[in-house]
Amino acid sequence: MRTRPLVGVIACRREVEGHPAHMVTDKYLAALRDYSLAPVILPVWEDGMERDLLASLDGLLLTGSYTNVEPQRYGAERAPENTRDDPHRDAAVLRLIPAALDLGLPLLGICRGFQELNVVFGGTLHQALQQVPGRLDHREPEGDRETTYAPSHDITLVPGGRLAALYSAPTSRVNSLHQQGIAELGPGLVAEAVAPDGQIEAISVAGAPGFVLAVQWHPEWKPREHPLHDALFLGFAAACQAHRVARTPQPLGA
Repeated sequence: MRTRPLVGVIACRREVEGHPAHMVTDKYLAALRDYSLAPVILPVWEDGMERDLLASLDGLLLTGSYTNVEPQRYGAERAPENTRDDPHRDAAVLRLIPAALDLGLPLLGICRGFQELNVVFGGTLHQALQQVPGRLDHREPEGDRETTYAPSHDITLVPGGRLAALYSAPTSRVNSLHQQGIAELGPGLVAEAVAPDGQIEAISVAGAPGFVLAVQWHPEWKPREHPLHDALFLGFAAACQAHRVARTPQPLGA
């Protein structure tokens, strides 16, 4: 009998040795496994078949990526700094997020996934935060992986929010590997944490009955070593486990 909750992980579309491929980097899968979750890679097909898989899942993870949501998806012209797209993933995630919310599926968004959630709700993005007056340069620092994923700036958690319910400290220090960020928050979304420059760093869906959180930073990198990241994955894992139990038929007489 299956005991670990199944979590769908959105793929990115890449070309590998001349062939289209659906890919997820190992750090996301390893993080889910470390919290007793079973990852299932969701291909991003044009015909939308990945949506049919959601009813068999207990959670949905929207990963980060080196690609960006195409600016026409939120009514913007392309900035010169915005050079990498994944239209297959864009099309898939525009279907998956509303479907997952309709099913009450626990959802965790990371980096690109955070931005996708905002766009789905009608929000907009800054395509180059380093060009926005008053904003920090949030881009990935140069160096090895330890340097890249090292804490870079503080965030302040919104008191009484869903993220604050998972982590009791009012502040934390997080990594920063993104060029884009929220410009206008989508209607129906709630800010859960902000950076010192006022940039929104975590969001939730107002009124969502279950776990729906997205963060701009990368908590999947060695999450057990970071108290906030550990709390975030523990909360997500607990929500996925509760969803699995709720949808598992109980034996007669139980």
